[in-house]
Amino acid sequence: MVNIGPNITLPDFPLLLAPMEDVSDPPFRAVCKANGADLMYTEFISSEGLIRAAAKSRKKLDIFDYERPIGIQLFGSDVETMGECAAISTEVGPDLIDINYGCPVKQVACRGAGAALLRDIPKMVEMTAAVIRNTHLPVTVKTRLGWDEGTKNVEEVAERLQDIGIAALTVHGRTRVQLYKGEADWRLIAKIKDNPRIHIPIFGNGDITSPEKALEYKNRYGVDGVMVGRASIGYPWIFREIKHYVATGQLLAPPTLEERVAMCQMHFDKSVEWKGPKVGIFEMRRHYAHYFRGLEGAKSWRTSLVNAETPDVVYGILQEIAASEAVLVNG
Repeated sequence: MVNIGPNITLPDFPLLLAPMEDVSDPPFRAVCKANGADLMYTEFISSEGLIRAAAKSRKKLDIFDYERPIGIQLFGSDVETMGECAAISTEVGPDLIDINYGCPVKQVACRGAGAALLRDIPKMVEMTAAVIRNTHLPVTVKTRLGWDEGTKNVEEVAERLQDIGIAALTVHGRTRVQLYKGEADWRLIAKIKDNPRIHIPIFGNGDITSPEKALEYKNRYGVDGVMVGRASIGYPWIFREIKHYVATGQLLAPPTLEERVAMCQMHFDKSVEWKGPKVGIFEMRRHYAHYFRGLEGAKSWRTSLVNAETPDVVYGILQEIAASEAVLVNG
C-alpha cells in the first residue's frame, strides 16, 4: 500500500490522473475514476483568481464524493496568497492540497508561478511552508526536473520540500524549457526514489502511454506509482488496462464500440449535468475526436456530434454510432 499522510491509503503502484487545464474537470474525472484511476486532482486553480473569487476559479473547486481521494491543485506566485488559498480550498473538503511547480506554459511560468519556482528554490520552500501552515490536509507537490538542462535541481527540491512536510512528490521527467517535447527522462526520478533520505511516495509522470510502458517504468525506475495525463484523454480505459497488465502481464482487449459509446455518453451526461446544457454541449466537443479515434467513419460522426446543439441530438448520433457496427481501422 502507498500512504499519503495519515488518512490516504492507495493500492500498490497507484495510478494518478494528471491535472490538465480544460480537461480534468469533474465529468472527465468521473470516467477516469470509473476505469480505475486511484488518485485524481482538479484542474490547476489560480491563487489570484481564487482570492478575487473569479467564477471560473471557484467553479474548479467543485468536487464529489465518488471522486475520492481527490486533491485540489493550486498555483501562484505570491506566498501569502497561496497560503490564503490553501485555507479556502480546505473548506470545500478535498483529501489533499497539491501545489503546481511544474506548469511550463508562458502565461503561468513567465508570471512567476508553476515551473518558474524551479529558478527560486528558497521561495518555493517558503510558499510550500505557507500552504502547509494553512491546512490540516496532506500537501503534495508536482514539479519538473528543473528549468533547463543546466539547472536540473529536482533532487534538492525533493529533499528540501520533504524536510518542511510535504506528503508526496510527483515529478514530470522534462525540464520547463522542453515543454512537452522530446522523451521524458526518468533517471533523476529514480535517483530521488533511491535517496535514503527520501521516505515520502515518489510518483513519475511523462510518456506513460501504454500498459507496457507503465510496467517497464515501474520496474526500471522503482517509483511508487505513475501519473497518466494526455494518454487518458478520450481513452480512460488506459487505467484499467495498466492495472490488468501490471497484475497479470497480459493485455486487455481494447474497448468495444459499445463501450466507447457508453463511456462517451457518460462523459456527456456528466458534462451537461455539471455545466448546464449549453456549456456542457459546447465543451464536450473537444472530446469526440479522441473517443472515436481510429473508428471507421469517425470523421463523419465527429462532424455530426460537433454540430449537435441539443442533448437529444447527441444521444441520437451516439445511438447511430452504436448501431453502425463500425470497426476500428487504426489506432
